Amino acid sequence: GWKGVSDEQWAKIRKHVPARPERPHGGRPAADDRKCFEGILWIAWTGSPWAALPKEYGSASTCWRRLKEWEAGGVFLNMWRALLAELNDADKLDWDDVLLTAVLLSKKGGGKVGKTKRGKGTKWMVVVDGAGTPLGAHLDSASPSEVKLLETTLDTIAVSRKHRPGRPRKHPKRLIADKGYDSNKLRKALAKRGIEPIIPARSNNPRATHQDGRKLRRYTHRYIIERTFAWLGQFRRLVVRYERHDRLYSGFFHLACAMLTLRRVLK
Repeated sequence: GWKGVSDEQWAKIRKHVPARPERPHGGRPAADDRKCFEGILWIAWTGSPWAALPKEYGSASTCWRRLKEWEAGGVFLNMWRALLAELNDADKLDWDDVLLTAVLLSKKGGGKVGKTKRGKGTKWMVVVDGAGTPLGAHLDSASPSEVKLLETTLDTIAVSRKHRPGRPRKHPKRLIADKGYDSNKLRKALAKRGIEPIIPARSNNPRATHQDGRKLRRYTHRYIIERTFAWLGQFRRLVVRYERHDRLYSGFFHLACAMLTLRRVLK
């Protein structure tokens, strides 16, 4: 159930929230950042309409504007990546087996909405580490196939080490994906990037490459990413896309990923 943001969580979050600019000519003071953050998180968690936001979090329109402002400034995405860097510094990210999947959401109109055989929708591509922590994600219309979006999704991984300068890490040892990604061309591209593909072949593809039976046993780890989507599904605002503006919907998704990562940081 909904528990709000604890003091321990806010201590980690507040350093990534930009300070409000001072108003030299006076005027009404800006709304409290913590209240706005908790209000946005309440909407994300419950899936309720903005009009139902409890008064304790302040004005719904103020929280909506703050969501728009923070996502435009990359606040949630940068927070998520900073928390991933903290986990990476502590060697708590499992880079051996990285898993990838896609989820489709229905939406009649708006940015990044495309047609499929089942109607219009938006597609989230998500990649997680071996423990289920989201490492990267890509939002697109539902029209392009997962195969075409896989490498773009991998490029959203940018996990660095705070205390060890250098290029951010983007490549896991192995990538586990389902039969929807069955493509010899794709497997070859992954191998070229130094990533071992663990992708079972469809029954109509007798010439599939990289089908070592011993290595394919790792496909049983597939449940990890299904568990991550169950965690993301607890943020009810993600289950059905209400936002016409894809930037606002991305804000909710990046926020959810940051909160899942924070939960692991504080373990």
